[in-house]
Amino acid sequence: VDTDGRIVAITIPPFEEKQQQENYHDDDRRLKHKHTTTTKPTDKDTTTKKATSKSNNDANVQHNANDEKNTIKITVLKNINNQKQPIAGLSDLKFSPGGRYIAITHSAKNKFEIISIADLGEPSIVDHIELGNVIQATPDRFNANEPTWGRTAMDLSDDSTAIKFDDTVMDGAATVLYFLSDRDVILKQVTSPWGTRAPSPYFPIKKALYALPLQIAPIVDHGNDEELQHPEDRLPTYGQYRGGGAAELFGGDIDTEDNDNADDNEDQIMPENNSTIMDQNTTAESDMPLVDLEIDFGDLGSLDEFSRRAYLIDGVPPAHYLGIICQLQDHSSLVLTEKDGDTTTVKLFRTDTYPSDTIDAVKFDTPERLDDYSISTSGHHVYLTFSGQLKVITNTLAEWTAALQDTAVSTNIVDTADLALSVQPKLEYHQMYSDAWRMLRDYFYDPDMHQINWPEVYTRYLPLVARCSKREELDEVLKLMASELSALHVFVYGGEYEEPLHGSYSKTEINAVASLGASLQRSTSDNGYIVRHIYERDPDFNMVDDVPIYSPLSHRTLVLSGQRGLKQGDVILGINGESVLSVPDVGYLLRGQAGRSVRLDVIRKNTNTDNRRKNKKQTNADNQTSHNHMQDALIVVPINKSHAANLRYSAWEYKTRAKARELAHNNGFTVGYIHLRSMSGKTAMDAFERSFFPDYDKDALIVDVRHNSGGNIDSWLLNVLQRKAWTFWQSRSTNITNGGEGWDEMFAFRGHLVVLIDEKTSSDGEGFARGVSELGLGKLVGKRTWGGGIWLASDNTLVDGGIASAPEIGTYNNKFGWGMGIEQMGVQPDVQVDNNPREAFDGKDEQLERAIDVLAEWLKREPNVLPKKPGPHPNMALKTSVEACPVF
Repeated sequence: VDTDGRIVAITIPPFEEKQQQENYHDDDRRLKHKHTTTTKPTDKDTTTKKATSKSNNDANVQHNANDEKNTIKITVLKNINNQKQPIAGLSDLKFSPGGRYIAITHSAKNKFEIISIADLGEPSIVDHIELGNVIQATPDRFNANEPTWGRTAMDLSDDSTAIKFDDTVMDGAATVLYFLSDRDVILKQVTSPWGTRAPSPYFPIKKALYALPLQIAPIVDHGNDEELQHPEDRLPTYGQYRGGGAAELFGGDIDTEDNDNADDNEDQIMPENNSTIMDQNTTAESDMPLVDLEIDFGDLGSLDEFSRRAYLIDGVPPAHYLGIICQLQDHSSLVLTEKDGDTTTVKLFRTDTYPSDTIDAVKFDTPERLDDYSISTSGHHVYLTFSGQLKVITNTLAEWTAALQDTAVSTNIVDTADLALSVQPKLEYHQMYSDAWRMLRDYFYDPDMHQINWPEVYTRYLPLVARCSKREELDEVLKLMASELSALHVFVYGGEYEEPLHGSYSKTEINAVASLGASLQRSTSDNGYIVRHIYERDPDFNMVDDVPIYSPLSHRTLVLSGQRGLKQGDVILGINGESVLSVPDVGYLLRGQAGRSVRLDVIRKNTNTDNRRKNKKQTNADNQTSHNHMQDALIVVPINKSHAANLRYSAWEYKTRAKARELAHNNGFTVGYIHLRSMSGKTAMDAFERSFFPDYDKDALIVDVRHNSGGNIDSWLLNVLQRKAWTFWQSRSTNITNGGEGWDEMFAFRGHLVVLIDEKTSSDGEGFARGVSELGLGKLVGKRTWGGGIWLASDNTLVDGGIASAPEIGTYNNKFGWGMGIEQMGVQPDVQVDNNPREAFDGKDEQLERAIDVLAEWLKREPNVLPKKPGPHPNMALKTSVEACPVF
């Protein structure tokens, strides 16, 4: 599959023919490529395709016999299936056992995942591919994925009550296509929108196992000795899941008599209880190429006839399955991976002997973490990687049963202790440069590369690669090369860099400087460091996203251990008994102390003294400044660098929110304040919900996306902000002003909205700001944003894990065209305000102040008024003019 979404099937010459070319000169050995492409898919049959292919071939340069025999031939499959669904957004390709068919998992027009099957013709015709139809195998009403070619217990059975099978079916040929699908969508936990934070429907990811029979045959009406040809009268010949005594309900022929020729038919389908897999002692018969069972697609114009043969394997309960690892080679059992909380588990679903329909689930119950898995091309072996250990399992029932009992993951482990990779950095740098250039070419959203001569760019910077002496220098070359595209979402990072400490966390932390969560100033006159500022988080949150936030010197932190916190102006004299003035910087005494208890000797200049501890009068001249101040000792726990940065950021958020409320109060209205550091997943959505729903009823709202680093949740936020109030509720005791149900839509914000932006608002932060502006939800205040309007997936990684990211997904609309007026331009605010750096350092936020002014003026013009009550309730009493009813 290429990055343009095309599926390419390649016919490669046999190995022995290529071997004959070994003595040729390198230039003469290059294989020629002949492309047989289908650029405009149609519904014409295979014959038409053959004719088209022939006419194209006739136009090509004729090669001699040797060239023709050793030509690699490429065929591009159709990019649309028989139901007019595009073959795009590909996620999986699975060849059938005989190689004739490919099961393709791809996106339908409505973005649901579906499976289509492409017919490539008989593999026995080795010199070319006879491209047939691409048939949709699952409806686009549900997601379907993980196609796996296999057989059912009934197909493998030698039971006398089983259906007789055609003797043309070979051992190993698939009779059914298994797949996972989320057809039965079940709402969990949330059942109504009533409650705080507007509970939304939660549909957990649950998939069930389905099977699609690949061949059907007419059922004979023995009364008239005729075949019933209507689709509804046709049932699968193979792939039936019949059990529990239900076989007699199947309309086919059931063999209930002794068969004198049983020996002649005993190998028609490999018996489940006698099946074996191929091993090193392969027989000549087993070397014969496997021939696929020809799939009966039915009426190609009908989706129902083929796709709706699929049935649910009800013995496999729905769960969050991640994939189908394999079907056993000697048994109809299947192995699946399942997401169980935060872990991934392996489960064997063991089928009972036909005609029983019982399936038992056996879990690989190990504490080790499953990292990866795969199956060999032959299907003979499976590997599972647990916590870095590679375990190999022969794909048979006996071996899987034994493997599932190895909970310690100690048997059949590949010895990787002595594995090593020899790398020549110069050659690897050349390869990574070429790969980065090629993947930018293939992944960039514009095939014309912004009209840049991309091959010339490769040639221009290539000589610099030979001069790179370390990985960081290669990054600089990649940056120069990638920057030629003039696209903002091109980043160069990652890779294998030389690390003196080899990535050891413990060794790194030994030298890492811990933080006391405060701003300190060295003072020789005070014999220590003066506390200038202690960073304080929002007092309502001890933890945010399960991460504790605390300031080591804060009173709120230390009071829990019976100590008093420090205040601005207090002095730190020593750490762990050593004077802080004995070293060039206090950080020397805090190296490696993050998370550890540390003793501080302090003078409380601004902390109230008590009668229990009085400072003695100092006679030393050097300590005269501490006269009449209490000296104390504290036990504190410093924090690491990242936690300190988070504390400072959280303190800024808390202070800015309080300032916004104060300014709004002074202007006579109420305001909610939300700051979003990013638009990335759970943490960003949590930040929005923590702040929006408690303040949804305010007169105004400020969403601050300054410094926002981007992400992808803008559509969630815009959806919430677009809610409109259209009806209001009042009961006997509650109404819209005293905590009643309020209005519908639930938690619709009825006030005025301002979004704060600046030059560091980037990516999806910009997308959110543009959405607010385009949808008419509010006004933008601040500075022009960063300017990245082409989205990316960051999936074009290099061999060492580094990347020169390619902006892959263009954005546009009729008004702005490509880039939404964001790319290379940024989002312009409605009100331009630039914070003065010096004033910002001192705590002044001119952008916030201007946002409050804008809201105050806006509310004067358009006040946020609640609807008036409609007056008296309806009078349903009988009118006095109505005559009384007669009494009987």
